Amino acid sequence: MALVEFQRHIMSTPARGRILLSVTGFNPQRWYDLLSKKRDVVLEPAGAEDPSIDYAVVWKQQPGILSRLPNLKVIFSIGAGVDHIFTGDPPPDVPIVRVIADNLTQYMCEYVCWRVLDHHRQGIHYRTQQARKVWRDAQQPPANEVSVGIMGLGELGRHAARALLALGFKVNGWSRGVRTMDGVSTFHGAEGMTPFLNATDILVVLLPLTPATEGIIDHSVLSRLRQDGPLGGPCLINAGRGRLQREADILRALEDGTLKEASLDVFEREPLAPESPLWPHPRVFVTPHAAAVSDPAHLAAPMLRQMEAFERGEALENLVDPKVGY
Repeated sequence: MALVEFQRHIMSTPARGRILLSVTGFNPQRWYDLLSKKRDVVLEPAGAEDPSIDYAVVWKQQPGILSRLPNLKVIFSIGAGVDHIFTGDPPPDVPIVRVIADNLTQYMCEYVCWRVLDHHRQGIHYRTQQARKVWRDAQQPPANEVSVGIMGLGELGRHAARALLALGFKVNGWSRGVRTMDGVSTFHGAEGMTPFLNATDILVVLLPLTPATEGIIDHSVLSRLRQDGPLGGPCLINAGRGRLQREADILRALEDGTLKEASLDVFEREPLAPESPLWPHPRVFVTPHAAAVSDPAHLAAPMLRQMEAFERGEALENLVDPKVGY
């Protein structure tokens, strides 16, 4: 059913539809408390199929739970990524909304700038010196000699690009399709990948996880980053999704000199196993998927506003294209 027809159809249904909340992590009790101020919220469907549920708010939802909701109208994803919705059973043929809040975008921008600046200003080098009580400055290139390449020029990538430009860095951007941005050298598609990588000293990965992007950060990609740049070697920052990267390839690239350093916020399996060699690696900075935590205090209100607008027959915002997975 086309979206316009679907929205006309639901105009005849009662307002203030009931919400199913199915959240793993992300403080589900806090989500429940905030959403239930405005709507009737349940944590489990009533029976094998529950016709009373109009909306689903999910993050790594229970397997198969969405297919048990015959009158489901809209799915809202708590996180910036929506790959969890397409994992396992296919979701019902209803609109899927990514909830975007200013604070989530700001958190990611802060993380990207923090890690870019740390690699640029040789944070790992100085922390090593501090542990050894060594007082020696290191050669420091200016920001305008360093190129930061952002893979993924969506809302998060574009916001980070603007901040990095303001700090004086050269910024490159790569996306699946054509995207342009003032001040950013943009590349797209398979034909643009190698030129993009060749021009990049610090690679920032903010791609969505889809069948086309799974495992994209491998040794082949890392080996095409600029090897003779001002930092003495390229650096990797992945704050997108863990399954975008091949961790064995990252470790190989660090050991053979293809990659100088890495900042990783996401991993193929989470939590990162205690025995992972990434934990103790002297040139890897690990954070526990904390770059941009979805805060229910900022995201619940936009969800509720979209539900109310939808029930008035207005168009949904930030819709996901199921064909491409984001």
